[in-house]
Amino acid sequence: MILIKKVNDLQRYLDAYADKGYSTGFVPTMGALHAGHLSLAETCKKENDVTVCSIFVNPTQFNDPDDFQKYPVTIENDILLLEQAGCDLLFMPPVTEIYPGGTTHRKHFELGFLETVLEGKFRPGHYQGVCLVVERLLEIVRPHRLYLGQKDYQQCMVINALIRLMGQQEKIQTVICPTLREQDGLAMSSRNMRLNKVEREKAASIYQALLFIQQNSGKKQPVTLKEEARQMLETKGFKVDYVEICEASSLSPIHEWNKNEKAVILIAAFINEIRLIDNMLVEPT
Repeated sequence: MILIKKVNDLQRYLDAYADKGYSTGFVPTMGALHAGHLSLAETCKKENDVTVCSIFVNPTQFNDPDDFQKYPVTIENDILLLEQAGCDLLFMPPVTEIYPGGTTHRKHFELGFLETVLEGKFRPGHYQGVCLVVERLLEIVRPHRLYLGQKDYQQCMVINALIRLMGQQEKIQTVICPTLREQDGLAMSSRNMRLNKVEREKAASIYQALLFIQQNSGKKQPVTLKEEARQMLETKGFKVDYVEICEASSLSPIHEWNKNEKAVILIAAFINEIRLIDNMLVEPT
């Protein structure tokens, strides 16, 4: 594995691979890696000639500066894990390489409805920051395939929208990989590192709430299930941002079950100061 910090150096390697007709897969991360990230890298390795991973904690996507400061950093371990996963090129740029003109004057991405609901509503500006960094990374790496995790369901939709805005939908294929979970169902996340023992035990309640809605879909109306799931979480001490049931293809809220329509259940909730998100699909019956 080759570790690269400069855009020009990375592109020199990528140009050489392109000249040989190699396919390139890309796994962008913010570090603090876990098995979910590694599964993306391993899938990428199987499906491409060259696997590129990046580690960059993007300052423009944190609407809470405190959250940015507390984001876990485990660089030495991350490098070791990616090497073991078979990553070929690891891109670890400083902020000046990603944002050579600074972060003050930012372009605006027309994301429409996607930016007004769920994470877009509760984290204003977040997806603009995501688009800013992903657009830059895609322009640098120029991958054939981009690997993303389903845990960030809405973000996957936003990135697909970004690729369409870039006019790159024919050149870049997004590959959405399933959420990896701990034994008790908790979705793997870098934020889990910040949970203490008591918080960690409670955190699995989000998975249980998702499962409760999924298992009762069609038996009770969505509004009833959302309220019951919210109460389950609040009883455990969570501060709930949202429990929503939406159309999987658009994130439009579902008010009545449609047996022909795939749905997605999405939850965001704080356990003390740590915010966790998760989702679960409900297949048509």
